Amino acid sequence: MQKSFGVLAKMAEDFRTARPKDYFRKFLEQEVRPDGRELGEARATVINIGCLTTANGSALVKVGNTSVMCGIKAELAKPRTEEPTQGFIVPNVELSPMCSPQFRPGPPGEQAQVLSQFMLEVIKNSDCVNLSELCLVPGRFVWTLYCDIVCLDYDGNITDACLLSILAALNNTTLPKVILNEDTDKIEAYPDQLSALQLQSSPVSSTYAIFNNEILFVDPTAEEENLATGQLTVVTTNDKLCMVYKPGGTPLTDQQLSMCIKQALSRTSDILRLIDDTVSSVER
Repeated sequence: MQKSFGVLAKMAEDFRTARPKDYFRKFLEQEVRPDGRELGEARATVINIGCLTTANGSALVKVGNTSVMCGIKAELAKPRTEEPTQGFIVPNVELSPMCSPQFRPGPPGEQAQVLSQFMLEVIKNSDCVNLSELCLVPGRFVWTLYCDIVCLDYDGNITDACLLSILAALNNTTLPKVILNEDTDKIEAYPDQLSALQLQSSPVSSTYAIFNNEILFVDPTAEEENLATGQLTVVTTNDKLCMVYKPGGTPLTDQQLSMCIKQALSRTSDILRLIDDTVSSVER
């Protein structure tokens, strides 16, 4: 019996290697995926906050086998002339060969740059942080929050993992009390007097892959991404739609888009509950 099972497993693996799309299609026809998940089922998600003691805020996020670390560092800066009372949030995504051989050493590649810009657009469009609250002295001093996001292990759906790591890290971010010394005209910081960063909204993304121009499934692995003919990312905040991002590929019908938005709203509730539970467990 064991020998027969081993032969069948070897044949299945050979079929997966030689004809990956046909192998994958056999599963999708049964509305299941090779890892046993249903089409609308995301992988297990784990969040650990406050893991970097040298940062103002940090979080480690695991979505299946994809692991991402976000560290937030607050620094003083001069605001833009046209926005004298607004601070800055600067996301930066790093995808190195350490997390996957598909990435090369050197300057950030196209995917990392696109992800960094996407993170910035989500934070702005969702009004996640009131940038005016990062202002210390109008026209002179504001906080800049550098959000460094490093992928430790890449197995697909890096978009959702990166955004979740920023959101979790922002929930863990504290800023020291600072005042302007009028005698010296310099900023003085009190690192022992910290206040938590207040968030106005909590953006969560749900990424879908499209296969064979018609089948959609959430939270794709790296293997599923390589076989997909398109992707869609839906960003929601609490119970509202924030953004829909589709970088080309197979077009979607209104019915498919509506289904994805509905699923995304439901998943957002689960993710926000997970963040709340994680934050509460750290505070206790």
